[in-house]
Amino acid sequence: MNLLNSAIVFHGWAQSWLKSVPFASVAAKLPVLGMLVMTLGLSACATTPQKTLPSNTVSSTACSTLCPAPVQCLSPKQIGALPVVPNLHPVSWAELPGWDADHQLAAWPAWLDSCAALKNKSDWKTVCGLAYTLNPVDDTSVRAYFETNFNVFQSVQADGGVQGLFTGYYAPVLQGSLVRTSRFTVPLYAPPPDLLSIDLSAVYPELKTLRLRGRLQGNQIVPYWSRSQIDGDIRPLAGHELVWLENPVDAFFLQIQGSGHIKLPDGKEIMVGYADQNGYPYLAIGRVLVARGDLRADQVSMQAIRDWGQMHPDQLPDLLAQNPSYVFFRILPDTAPLGALGVALTAERSVAIDPRAIPLGAPIWLSTTEPLSNQPMDRLMMAQDTGGAIRGNVRADVYFGLGDIAGRLAGKMKQSGQIWVLLPKGMPVP
Repeated sequence: MNLLNSAIVFHGWAQSWLKSVPFASVAAKLPVLGMLVMTLGLSACATTPQKTLPSNTVSSTACSTLCPAPVQCLSPKQIGALPVVPNLHPVSWAELPGWDADHQLAAWPAWLDSCAALKNKSDWKTVCGLAYTLNPVDDTSVRAYFETNFNVFQSVQADGGVQGLFTGYYAPVLQGSLVRTSRFTVPLYAPPPDLLSIDLSAVYPELKTLRLRGRLQGNQIVPYWSRSQIDGDIRPLAGHELVWLENPVDAFFLQIQGSGHIKLPDGKEIMVGYADQNGYPYLAIGRVLVARGDLRADQVSMQAIRDWGQMHPDQLPDLLAQNPSYVFFRILPDTAPLGALGVALTAERSVAIDPRAIPLGAPIWLSTTEPLSNQPMDRLMMAQDTGGAIRGNVRADVYFGLGDIAGRLAGKMKQSGQIWVLLPKGMPVP
């Protein structure tokens, strides 16, 4: 049977199979789906990475989108889009804890950044147009703008609960090189030219926030190389290195954070950011260490994992390989990391959310506590990013900024709290 006939036969079976899979379990089946869905109205794009790039250059792709680490990648039509789940319940402004106490003026630049991506969306044009005409001078005027032009909704869990988990992330500052040296031997890769990106949204709108990844092997689509294969002896991506680092743990955590600042030997500095991903679900290696009995659950942190790797260098490659997800990078035009919205992230005012529950780009009110503290953290923030581990109606990852101090805060952030979403008046909410 030739490839076309195989595709026709498989098409009907695959549609039935996909419809039988609960949506919540789709992400766990991504590697399998990567083999199966070539015939389902897919759109694939390949990129041609550059061996070295000037620090003011962004590597381009044929169907480029700006996405954070790992797994999720969004199309422009999803920016500002309403949730696909009915999780938003209308409330009054008086119900927002600490609304009158936050320094909202500090969030105004981040809101204008969101508007750069939202301003041409029908539901957002008016509020963004008005924002561009204003020059608020204090918190009171910012609050008045939002209270006058927006309604507020609490994001609620499927079971009716309002509490969720809030974590943190940051952009590390690392040493690196555009060429391999005796010091810098650990590669970060640009998106390889054989990586296919498969979009199912035309057939299954409920999968619109997902992209499947694969590669051609003969006349078949197979899952893309996993982490253990990419870092293994065969080195299938040799020749597509973008930057070289000196530590495999640094490279691993950079993939988790999604962007980082790299200082080069000649004194120049570049920012690298997420460009694509190999299609495998993310697996937290801290959980692996806990399951093995190497760490207690309350001990898990980036530093604890680094310390374990220094004490067990012979076991480190196998530990890292337990997470099959692999992120590819590009050089960004500026020194600020970009989120999935395509705008620069603002420290402690930008968050990563699940776009199935919260519109990407929307202002949100976050009510939680400071890292490892009972001190309230009630703050106006902008939903400007997404992430493979950020799933749920009441779930957010707070961006803490650049460097070691931000990293320490992000590493400690594991707090409970609530989310409210601010939407323009007149925007229909399911």
